[in-house]
Amino acid sequence: MAVERLGVRFARIDPVTGKAFYLETFGCQMNAHDSEKVVGTLLAKGYNQVETPEAADLVLYNTCSIRDKAEQKVFNRLQNFKRAAGKNKVFGVLGCVAQQEGEKIFDRAPHVSLVAGSASYTRLPEMLVQLEAGNRRVTGLSLDTDETFDTPFTRRDNPHRAYITIIEGCDKSCAYCVVPFTRGPERSRTSESVMAEARRLAESGYSEIQLLGQNVNSYRDPSPAGWDFATLLARTAEVPGIRRVRYTTSHPRDFTKAIVDAMDANPVICNHVHLPVQSGSSRMLAAMQRLYTRDQYIERIAWIKNARRNMALTTDIIVGFPGETEADFEETLQLLDEVQYDSLFSFKYSPRPNTAALGMDDKIPDEEKTRRLMILNEKQRAIQIRRNTELIGGVEEVLVEGRHEALGQWIGRTSQNRTLNFTHPDAGGASLLGQYIDVRVTRSGPNSLAGESAANVV
Repeated sequence: MAVERLGVRFARIDPVTGKAFYLETFGCQMNAHDSEKVVGTLLAKGYNQVETPEAADLVLYNTCSIRDKAEQKVFNRLQNFKRAAGKNKVFGVLGCVAQQEGEKIFDRAPHVSLVAGSASYTRLPEMLVQLEAGNRRVTGLSLDTDETFDTPFTRRDNPHRAYITIIEGCDKSCAYCVVPFTRGPERSRTSESVMAEARRLAESGYSEIQLLGQNVNSYRDPSPAGWDFATLLARTAEVPGIRRVRYTTSHPRDFTKAIVDAMDANPVICNHVHLPVQSGSSRMLAAMQRLYTRDQYIERIAWIKNARRNMALTTDIIVGFPGETEADFEETLQLLDEVQYDSLFSFKYSPRPNTAALGMDDKIPDEEKTRRLMILNEKQRAIQIRRNTELIGGVEEVLVEGRHEALGQWIGRTSQNRTLNFTHPDAGGASLLGQYIDVRVTRSGPNSLAGESAANVV
């Protein structure tokens, strides 16, 4: 686990203060990468990271507010450690829940001393000074669009794969989504800064890069170069030393044919597209304020399916949005049959603060949401079993990510983002972590593949 500053990796710079911190992360890849920035800053300031909150002087929760369940987890954690307050422990809430709830968190959890949203992480050293001085109500809640993205230090959790945030915030106004209120408006990095970071990562030994944004394909280069997302994607894939480039998450309205063309032109760009649809009903898409119709979404799916490369398709779907009829839900099921997704993330609609859906009538009972979710997932499971079975006998290149000692298997991920567990005739027990291995698929299940190595380490 290295700390990076302008491409240089090191363990620590300031004299050790003797303070220990614990950080737990909830939510998406954006939050995971934000936590890498927070950890890097803390290590650089002389803090030591520990594995349990009990061992920490500073306990931080980097939070997600997309769904109420994730939000409640955070407050449950805080409640569990309420008794530890006053015993030289300092608690902080970071991320989306912090931005959403603001100073109300101090009232709800009086033992919390720090409340800071993601746009304020560049000010984290200043906030640490205030905490160390004994201030028990420190906030960082500005959504100032001039200070985003870059913190001086980043601790990379994975030695082979690295995240790069290329765009922050969201200008869409989906009726169910709190992100515009917790992350602010869209603002893109310059292409020069993104490319410089990609080159530094490659020089440091990272072979896979994932470009991140709430709406990653909404990227618009603010510099005179004026690159769009397709251009940035193509140029990133040309960086020497990079073997794979991924991106997430796309918004269908801003997904262009040029993106598919870039993926077709360079096999370094992984052949996987995550394109959240949320509903198969145009009526519900309008109610959700998604800015596209079912037909427009299908047009984009056609671009992907007509590509020369075999692209994996994944999506997000919400069931039980206010006003969703049985006919609307049936259109979503029909969409699954038509598209044949390789996997999906499914959710019951959860009302969120500050969103347009809060005021909508015709709420769907929770038991009906549960019924629809079960039907959706059962249909998708059958599709995944069928699609994964079709891969048996083929050879897939995997990036080795782990080892399952009990089963004697290595764990890898394909370019299409499928998990593939495989056996390999280990020479002298050498580690394969970070290597690219050709694996022949011999078995499949609904969520993963299994196989045997088909070639030597590349």
